[in-house]
Amino acid sequence: MTRTELRGADRLYPRVTIDALPDNVLLDTFEFCLGKDDPNVVFDDDDDDDDHDYDGWQTLVHVCRRWRWMVVTSPRRLDLKLYCTEQRLVNSKTLGIWPELPIVVVAQNMHSKEDGTNVIAALRHHNRVCKIDYYGHFQDSLLEEFAAIDEPFPALTSLELASYGQDGPVLPDSFLGGSAPRLQSIHLYGIPYPSIGKLLSSTTNLVRLTLWDIPHSGYISPETIVPCLSMLPRLGTLALGFRYPRSSVHRASRHPPPLTRVVFPSLTYLQFQGDIEYLEDILSQIETPMLNRSHFCFFNQLVFDAPLLGHFIRHTETFMTTHTAHVAFSSLAVAVTLSGREGMDNNDDEAQELRISCKALDWQLSALPQVLNSFLPSLSTLESLNIAVSHKDWRGEIKVIQWQELFHPFTSVKIMSLQDEASVRLVVPALRELSGERATEVLPALQNLSLRTSGWSPSGPLKEAIEEFIATRQLDGHPVTVHYEDTKSEE
Repeated sequence: MTRTELRGADRLYPRVTIDALPDNVLLDTFEFCLGKDDPNVVFDDDDDDDDHDYDGWQTLVHVCRRWRWMVVTSPRRLDLKLYCTEQRLVNSKTLGIWPELPIVVVAQNMHSKEDGTNVIAALRHHNRVCKIDYYGHFQDSLLEEFAAIDEPFPALTSLELASYGQDGPVLPDSFLGGSAPRLQSIHLYGIPYPSIGKLLSSTTNLVRLTLWDIPHSGYISPETIVPCLSMLPRLGTLALGFRYPRSSVHRASRHPPPLTRVVFPSLTYLQFQGDIEYLEDILSQIETPMLNRSHFCFFNQLVFDAPLLGHFIRHTETFMTTHTAHVAFSSLAVAVTLSGREGMDNNDDEAQELRISCKALDWQLSALPQVLNSFLPSLSTLESLNIAVSHKDWRGEIKVIQWQELFHPFTSVKIMSLQDEASVRLVVPALRELSGERATEVLPALQNLSLRTSGWSPSGPLKEAIEEFIATRQLDGHPVTVHYEDTKSEE
């Protein structure tokens, strides 16, 4: 039964009115209708407020005295909160009407100081604010006023700030009074906060930390961030992403790795975007025994030297059961996703993903093998390779040797699927050039080659290249069967 049906229960069941229900059943109904947050769920990556009706309880209290009494005497069970936005004011009048309830502050796209008057007024009730969500374009004056609130926030459990404009004022170390002991989730997007360590030192219950799209003004060195994170024993999700590559000053200030590593006993998901050297510096300082997911995106550079990344991924539990690699070339980046065998007890959320941000297809083909060579050759369970090319400039000149270098790490692959016309036209000529010793050095375990087309079939030189590749493998004692799949007919 849906919440709407429950709210109209007297119409659905006219012989048994809601008023006739016992108190405990009525409270259960209220609790379900209001969508109370589950206290056992600390966070959810797909969490939003659509299922939590912050205002519904105010409608219930106006139905009758009994309902009003039951609601206001059960604030914890019903998870009652006051909801404040840029249009809804929380002041002494509204606070005096209701019990002393926690305050949720949610605002979007405040473009002026006047728009933020209500929000700033609500934030000044620092001892009652339990959640802060703000997304939009911060005005410098508004952010400065918000950042100037230097009182502790003892009830705050969730902090989400996102600025989609240019660099705003840097959050000071006095932000939130440097103390929010009940915080479980912090999400800062485009917000420079280089002194966040002071706040983190008070958040020992923190479970999720996201610092994303960090501008140069918010740069935090690996030597600074790891000690701050070491004070968070319950941290399960960490996302750290920079807007730009490191400056030459920051690159020159790299330090040697410490003699001892910090163990993160609860970390299961790690996401990173930035220079690969920065990630290497992080990995040199940490141990993550429970990690089962990682998504890494690197800025482009000529040489990718990542020995610690290879060691890190090879010791991830889900990596050891990887069966399929999906390689996708787009006009902005190249990405490889590692996942388990379809139908096994795993899901896509546990996949490892590596992405390199660069636009030119030949650069992508140069960069990706450098990263993959650090860990893929040791993976004997990887049997399937899928390649898709959606790059708009895929018809440009690409040397076949670049594709061959890409295939080198995939020593155990038995099945390769070319997912579209672009991948077929680019990869098949590279396979044809494999002869002699190279015929078995590259993709030595390959047994099946699937060509997915859309209303066309390889012909002319392309068909000859396929036949030549099959014949070469047959002569070398490593036969390959080619399968044609018409995706258009499947539709």
